[in-house]
Amino acid sequence: MSPDPPLAGKPLIASQDRRSGCLIIVCGLPGSGKTTYARRLAAQRGGARLAPDEWMDALGVNLWDSAMRERVETLQWSLAKDLLRAGVTVVVEWGTWSRAEREALRVEAKGLGASVELVYLDVPVDELWRRIEGRGREDPPITRSDLDAWSRAFQPPDEAETRLYDAHPA
Repeated sequence: MSPDPPLAGKPLIASQDRRSGCLIIVCGLPGSGKTTYARRLAAQRGGARLAPDEWMDALGVNLWDSAMRERVETLQWSLAKDLLRAGVTVVVEWGTWSRAEREALRVEAKGLGASVELVYLDVPVDELWRRIEGRGREDPPITRSDLDAWSRAFQPPDEAETRLYDAHPA
């Protein structure tokens, strides 16, 4: 069997024909429905979904290990950028609690030529707590005091921020 010939000449895809990917940032606190919504979006849009909790579970890593979460999200972002360059829709469900974190993702994805959409799941804290208690997923479990502290730290997107994003199709 002969080796594949080296690529030479014109690129296989001309730059003006290049498809642009779409980054969808799903933003919200635990229990807001990020995973359910992100799964639905990825299926509807034919995209890839990236969720650090699932990777950490698969690796047998404590979900509260912030250093490991940062490493997983860094790996996921590297993969996301490759997918965006290839024209794929990527749904990230990292929570993205701060405007600075969302802005960094938006700017970098835009720099790759991707469109960027933001989905904010705004759920009252009492309802978040009801959902978290009902699912009993986390180990160690989330406490109500954790949730209350997180809700104070969370920076919900305001109208000015949401205008920076591409429109979410109906």
